[in-house]
Amino acid sequence: MATELLSRPPKSLEVFVPELVYFEPDALNYPKGKKIKEWAEEKGLPIRMTTSHNRITNLPGETDLEKYRIAKRTLVVGVRKTLKFDQSKPSAEYAIPIATGCMAHCHYCYLQTTLGAKPYIRVYVNTDEILEAAQKYIDERIPEITRFEAACTSDPVGLEHISGSLAELIEFMAKQDYGRLRFVTKFHHVEPLLNLNHNKHTRIRFSVNADYVIKNFEPATSSFADRITAAGKVAHAGYPLGFIVAPIIWHEGWEDGYRHLFEKLKETLPAEAVKDLTFELIQHRFTKTAKNVILQRYPKTKLEMDEAKRKYKWGRWGQGKYVYPDEQAQALREFITEQIFEKFPEAHIDYFT
Repeated sequence: MATELLSRPPKSLEVFVPELVYFEPDALNYPKGKKIKEWAEEKGLPIRMTTSHNRITNLPGETDLEKYRIAKRTLVVGVRKTLKFDQSKPSAEYAIPIATGCMAHCHYCYLQTTLGAKPYIRVYVNTDEILEAAQKYIDERIPEITRFEAACTSDPVGLEHISGSLAELIEFMAKQDYGRLRFVTKFHHVEPLLNLNHNKHTRIRFSVNADYVIKNFEPATSSFADRITAAGKVAHAGYPLGFIVAPIIWHEGWEDGYRHLFEKLKETLPAEAVKDLTFELIQHRFTKTAKNVILQRYPKTKLEMDEAKRKYKWGRWGQGKYVYPDEQAQALREFITEQIFEKFPEAHIDYFT
């Protein structure tokens, strides 16, 4: 089984179809759980049961690397029991949990360490309970607007054809006077979202980067061209649109790379896409733990993680990370800011971090 799974290259353009599917027994008490099981059976996928979506111990594979690669192609369907939402600054007030884990293989991703030994993909079937919790958070902050980020621990667009959860969130937020939804994606599979009643209460953002970064560090994601085509579609459907440039990576020729990025955006985006456009800018950072995990999982990576070339910055929870020295960070920020306002003078930069 392990050899068979590992022989298949990661799919980047097709919708995600897992190689293994696990169900918590309680998940089958929910309509969504039953629907996903029917979908898996129609696909002829191997189905197994598990006592907890947080504990999958019998994945095939003889080495840790094999198990990791197979885990990235494993779907676990469960019930989200913890309905206390984490904060999601600076993107939003709260992270709304509809899925955990991602099928992409981005070398730099913080989920490498956040998910640790649980890199498999989890979707939660108790969406109604999650939305009830969101309603309470909204009500507590009235008359302030409460924003929810749906992509803190996953790329939900890559799972929408399986779960349908984004559609539920979008239509829920469309009815909220004081609630808004946000999510970001590296996938172009936005068709299930285009005809929804969103009331402009959901901002869809696409992660974009220089060619060097996408080519070397973002396996199993949609191409830049496909992402921009999808961005045009969601703009045409009336959604507020945004882009996250992350991680911004200092590399040989970085100025030309990022200049070319914004030139391509300007050339390919339809006019309607730039009316209410936002950008979020995040420089590359890593922790010692992340570096070790990344090197284990992607031993041939070209990702630069030399602590001697970085500045150590303390985080909110007493854990430090390595970021670019002030001079480099400032150069990145100034150059990219100039490129954005030169090409998109009416755009808004939400933050640089």
